[in-house]
Formats: sequence, structure tokens, C-alpha cells
Amino acid sequence: MTLRLFNTLTGQVEPLTPSDGQALRMYSCGPTVYDYGHIGNFRTFVHVDVLRRFLRLTGTPVRHVMNITDVDDRIIRNAAQAGMSIGAYTAQYEHAFLEDMAALQIERPEEIPHATEHIARMVELVERLARAKAAYKTEAGSWYFRLAAFPEYGKLSKKDLSGIEDGARVDVDEYDKDSARDFAVWKAAKPGETAWETAIGRGRPGWHLECSAMSMEYLGESFDLHAGGEDLMFPHHENEIAQSETATGKPFARHWMHVRFLLVEGRKMAKSEGNFFTLRDLLLKGYKASAIRLALMSVPYRHQLNFTFDGLTEATNAIDRLRTFHRRLTTGGYAPGENPEMQELARKAHSDYMEALASDLNTAEARAPIFDLVRAANTAMDQGQFGAGDRDSILRVLADFDAVFAVIRDDDAEPTRRALAWAEQAGRMDDVAPELRERLALSDEAIEALVGERTSAKQERNFARADQIRNELAAKGVVIEDSKDGVRWKRK
Repeated sequence: MTLRLFNTLTGQVEPLTPSDGQALRMYSCGPTVYDYGHIGNFRTFVHVDVLRRFLRLTGTPVRHVMNITDVDDRIIRNAAQAGMSIGAYTAQYEHAFLEDMAALQIERPEEIPHATEHIARMVELVERLARAKAAYKTEAGSWYFRLAAFPEYGKLSKKDLSGIEDGARVDVDEYDKDSARDFAVWKAAKPGETAWETAIGRGRPGWHLECSAMSMEYLGESFDLHAGGEDLMFPHHENEIAQSETATGKPFARHWMHVRFLLVEGRKMAKSEGNFFTLRDLLLKGYKASAIRLALMSVPYRHQLNFTFDGLTEATNAIDRLRTFHRRLTTGGYAPGENPEMQELARKAHSDYMEALASDLNTAEARAPIFDLVRAANTAMDQGQFGAGDRDSILRVLADFDAVFAVIRDDDAEPTRRALAWAEQAGRMDDVAPELRERLALSDEAIEALVGERTSAKQERNFARADQIRNELAAKGVVIEDSKDGVRWKRK
């Protein structure tokens, strides 16, 4: 099955396949590690992960590169204020970002290059542009890309830049340049700033230059796909195209994917609005990482998501239904044989699921047939019309679902425990929801003991004590489920 993905460059939904017939070479813009990632950032990373996972599910090998920007104006300023080297300053936030990626089940790319480790490659690219008369050096020692050298500028974002004249500002920096439309590829160092001594002068790379240099270093001068958030389309991705294609004379990336940002409770996310959340903020409020992941992908990547706490609750309940159903499949006893109607429902659910993802990664439509199948299968089980063959078929459907959505397996406890440890170290224990403290204070062993005591109480017809235990556990976020297959429990 071939993925058909919207290409920002052409404005069309097009097949996405490896140009070399082997691995699909893709680059996604990674974090600038000056602070903790917020949920707007992670919406992009989650949808890029959906893309990566679906390609692999359909048998397409992937070579994925994601950069770490570990030097820029904010990093230099913040590190100086903290009295730290930029390496020490960024290391803490890179570590946090990778932890948050793991919490959200975002697979690691094959390569995660750092900007500071590729300075020589960036200098070479500036020299290449200078030889092509497309880059020039100012009296202050900075280097700029001459936009007049690339007549196709704006072809990605479809912006009409003809009205921009000298004296206006497009690229925000503080160095002189010949034209307002030109952008920095190398910034001369200020006194006391972190900088590198190079053949083009003492300084540091421009942000746009970093991604061009690193993507071409690992994927070649022309590769299959470039992805990132919609905010990066202009000017960052436009500038990448201009400098890369001018240097090589080749198409930079033939397919571009942009993920729309989100609103939070109907408003643009901002600290001043009180609706700015990092992943850790939400974990400390008691929400599961899996629910946050599902909520972030609940709306297809090209549509704006209104991220709400009601939506998080809905995602939590949806995951509970999936996990409960999966446990029922794997722990229940089923007679040999199969129900032809159930077999057809499983086949159709799988087909509809795969087709929805193949059609521009429509995560909303992909989810629907899976939950329809869960409802139908639960009904068949209750009516005794479900066989071992049906169980096996549905487990295969769920395996392909979770290969992309990654929410059925319960790995939520560890991210929450890490967030609590971080909160304690950061002095933010006041931000921890009281119910979360109670929930995690109860170990699995203690829960098992109480469930066993409840079972004994029921056998002794001490129903008051059995109900008391159920209520005590419910208050601490533990749900007990009685079924013909036995007693199960789960954390909310």
C-alpha cells in the first residue's frame, strides 16, 4: 500500500515513495533546546512519528534524520544568564526532550545530529555559496545569502515577496545587509559570545544554514521528504530551499509535509493566556502520556486541533476501552472456530484503517473502524458468538493499529514517575494533582492484596467489606472489573 501525502511544494496529494527504490530519506526539524517542549511542538513530532510508523508498517524502510539546534540567540543569552556553557545549558533540555519523546512513544530517528558538531560542514556550504556569488560578507563580518540569486524564492509558501523593498525587515537579526530580503547564513560573534574560529571568520551559523548542512550531510543533496511545523514554512524552509538549491543546482526535498499548530481551549497557546502547557505540566495534572499522544493525533495533521481537557478525558476513556478489550481478548477462554460475520468485520476494519492512513494520514478516520470493531466484538463475546479464530484475527488488527497509534500497551506509569521526580528536583511539587499523589502511592502489590481481600470477602458473603474495598480503590484511581473470566483491575 502506497501512502498518498499532501505535498506543500506542489499543493497536491501525491504518492510518497523512496526515490532510490530503497529507504525513504526524510528530514524533520527538531527542537531548539533552550527550554522544555510544549504540546504545540509535540503535536508536530507525534504526527511525524505517525508518518514514520505507517511507512514502516507498509514495508517502506525509513532513514530519518532530526536535528538538535543547540546554538542560537536564545541559548546564548539564557546560558550566559545562568552562568553556564551552552553545552551544559542545552544538555539538560535535550535530555528532557528525549525523555518526553519516549513518554509519548515517539520513535527515535536513525540520526540526531547536533548543530555544534557540524560547524565545518556549514562553513563549507557558506564558501560554496560565496563562490556562486550568492553569499557576501558584511563589514561587521557576517555572511548573508543574496536572495536575488534565487528567483524561485517563495515557491514553498506561495508568498508574493515582490513588494518587499530595501529598508523593510524580513529576517530578524541585528547585522547590516545589502538588501532587506537577504538572510544571515553566518553571524559574526559579539564580544563574549560563544563562537567558532573558521575560514569565513569568527562567528556562529545562522539557523537556516544548520538544517541545510545537516540534512544534506546525512541524506544527500536531494532527498525524499522534509517535515516540520507550519510555522517553519516561512522563512525557515524557504531559506533552506534557496541556499541548498543554489549551492547544489538540485531539488532540495521533493516532498514537504507541514503540521498545523494547535489551539488550547479555543485560544492561541500563550503563557499570558494561562493556557501554555509542556508535556510535564499535563503529566503532573494526572493525565497519562498515552492520552496526550492520542489527543494530539485526534485531528489529522493538516487541520488545526483545538486541544481541550475534555478532549484529554475522552482520549483517556478511549484508551481504557481499548486496553480493557485487549485484556478481554488475551485472557478470555474461547472455543475453537470462528464467526464468519466477525471475520468479515475484522477484515473490513483493517482495510478501512489502512486506507484512511494511506489517504494523507487521516488519523481520525483511521481510528473509527477500530472502535466500531471493538463494539461489535464485545457484543459477540457477550452473546457467545465469538471463537478463538476471531480473537486471533482481531489481535492482528489491533497489532497494526498499535504499530502506528502506540496507545494500547500500558507504559504510562514510568513517564508519570519521571515527571514526579523532575517536579521534586525542580521544586514544583505544589503542581502535582492530589489524586495523582494518592494513585501512585499505591503499589501494584498493594492493589493485588486488596483485590484478593475483596474476593475473599465476597466468598464469605461479607459484601459490605467487598464494596468498601472497591470504593477505596476507585477513590485512588483503580477500577475493578468482575467478569466470567475472573477479576481484573486497572488504573485509570
